[in-house]
Amino acid sequence: MSDLIELVHRLGSPHVLVIGDVMLDRYVWGDAERISQEAPVILLRADHREERLGGASSVATMLQALGARTQLVGVVGDDSNGQHTRQMLDSLGIDAEGVLTTNDRPTTVKERYIGRAQARHPQQMIRVDYESRDSLPADLEQRLASILTTKIRQADIILISDYDKGVCTPGLLRTAITRAQARGIRILADPTRGGDYAKYRGCSSITPNRLEAGLATRRTLRTPEQALDAAAELCATLQLEAGIVTLDKDGMAFAHRDGRRHLFPTRPRQVYDITGAGDMVMATLGLALAAGADYDAAIRLANIAGGLEVEKIGVATVTRQEILADLLHAPFASAHRLPSAAKVVSLAQLVNELDARRRNGQTIAFTNGCFDVLHAGHVQYLAEARRQADCLVVALNSDDSVRRLKGPTRPLNPVEARALVLASLHDVDYVTIFAESTPAALIAAVRPNVLVKGADYRKEDVVGAAFVESYGGRVHLAEFHSGFSTTQLIERMKAA
Repeated sequence: MSDLIELVHRLGSPHVLVIGDVMLDRYVWGDAERISQEAPVILLRADHREERLGGASSVATMLQALGARTQLVGVVGDDSNGQHTRQMLDSLGIDAEGVLTTNDRPTTVKERYIGRAQARHPQQMIRVDYESRDSLPADLEQRLASILTTKIRQADIILISDYDKGVCTPGLLRTAITRAQARGIRILADPTRGGDYAKYRGCSSITPNRLEAGLATRRTLRTPEQALDAAAELCATLQLEAGIVTLDKDGMAFAHRDGRRHLFPTRPRQVYDITGAGDMVMATLGLALAAGADYDAAIRLANIAGGLEVEKIGVATVTRQEILADLLHAPFASAHRLPSAAKVVSLAQLVNELDARRRNGQTIAFTNGCFDVLHAGHVQYLAEARRQADCLVVALNSDDSVRRLKGPTRPLNPVEARALVLASLHDVDYVTIFAESTPAALIAAVRPNVLVKGADYRKEDVVGAAFVESYGGRVHLAEFHSGFSTTQLIERMKAA
């Protein structure tokens, strides 16, 4: 994950232009207590109401939360919902100069009723939509096209969020695609379900979900491999740079015009609500590509952000800090820890990941040793070391280093085996290997908050102690557990 951590840190603040159907999402929350006496329906006792931006304005909101400079082009109705939508956009700092007001249609509103059963986890009960699906009249389309021509000059990437509410007409999209191509910037579309996909021809990429891609290609997509075929077909027929099919729990299927085809799996999540997951994928994908990422890294990052979004109720935002915390397996993401082999890292990888952890507010503990034959004393020692900080780094002596310290018959286990055993422990976050006789240089590179050694040492004898204390760190002498010794264990095994 180190490349994704680096990508998050260099995302910057690209200018992203979002075109599409501006909406208002309303949530009515309450307790679903009983069946109504009037009809066989659930009676919801409402206790509060919440409003969020939806549709294309949801994508814009997510981009803004991720640190982009966002411009939005679309329409709202000349009504109180439209006024409220504008106020919300302004409060978030989204450039809504390109959002026009029209009196020929209402502001699109999706009203969701969320019920709790016996005060347990809330579930969506019903959704009520207020909308018009008619295409924009010619004069309004022309006004939006004129705005697009101006706004595109400032954009690093363009995202089309098409919910089939009439804004994303073939004519308007042709203007956007032509202008994007002329400027040499990417334009991505999250397409509508069904309909004529010809209007997306010439986009850099489109991101339909499984059902949308199946309808567009007249296929039934039961497997990820079938989704790859659909992505490749869309890429060819619509003259795209890449076709990307989102597959919810199965991740994403990617097909590039150069012949590359790849499945990007996603990590299992506790799914609370899939609402907004597609918007989050689009927002993150666009931001990453605008920041110079390739499709591989952008898709992987979008998988992470989309997974975080479905763990929230409704259309919710995700921040860079949340993404970093998930990548770094912070305490609230600890259920998804790194597999053992991935914890064994080079010094360069280690420094990069620790830097990201520090930016996320985490502290680092460091210890070192040979750990030739791991025993209960080691396990208790490492558990105490881990309790001193948010993350524990174990520096492991190389085989040559162990021989210099312990003699020619040691180690019994090669460094690869010792590293893997250490990395399998829950309390160990990283293992890195050093060849020197002491870890002084490694400590200088890592700069831990806490340096840990056993209580059989005196602090003044601990390598690196003075250096760590010089910048405000501390030295912790962990409890010595008698009765455990690698040398004695080896002697007993020989005797047996």
